[in-house]
Amino acid sequence: MDFVGTFPLAVVMVAGTPLVAAVFLASADRPRAASVGYLGGAALVVAGGTTLSWLVTRTVKVNLTAGGQAGRRTVETGIDWFVLAVLVVLAVVVFRRRRSGPPSWLGRLQRAGPAYAARLAALLLGAMPTDDLTMLSVGASTARHDLPWWHLLPFVLVTVLLLALPLLALLLLGSRAAAVLPRMRDWADRHSWVISEAVIALFLLLTVLDLRR
Repeated sequence: MDFVGTFPLAVVMVAGTPLVAAVFLASADRPRAASVGYLGGAALVVAGGTTLSWLVTRTVKVNLTAGGQAGRRTVETGIDWFVLAVLVVLAVVVFRRRRSGPPSWLGRLQRAGPAYAARLAALLLGAMPTDDLTMLSVGASTARHDLPWWHLLPFVLVTVLLLALPLLALLLLGSRAAAVLPRMRDWADRHSWVISEAVIALFLLLTVLDLRR
């Protein structure tokens, strides 16, 4: 599996509260500055989280593959089972949170500035179990397939691009964005968990195929 295979998991990263928060920030008093701060914070967290997972998995793999090809295969199989377990837990967490609704504090983002928005992104993407598990899966799977670190960057860019959709709508639609953004927010709140589960199922399938090879 190349790095393109991790792209769909970017949907899981942004689904729910992170995307809803991006919509609120695009409607704030300083929408452009707040949104840019939010995207910058998100990029740092996602890059850092996936890199940490990649480094740990790569280190473990290098240290445990001294037994030749047979030992290497055993380690790769163990990593696949670990990723599989993480994905199963992720699917359960997404399902249990499907009706949680947006947090009440999102309505207080009207006056958010870029620094506050960056901290918000760090908190949302760094402390949410779904995002932590997703970053763990992406980093571990990338290292398991001996892909270099830069293969994580497209996943980071796709995640940031998805979070940038409300800002892009604001820039492209101008005053008409006032009608589009609420619909985007409501859709993300109600239906994003379904797409997340479908994406997780796809990644589960890819991992199972790796186990069967």
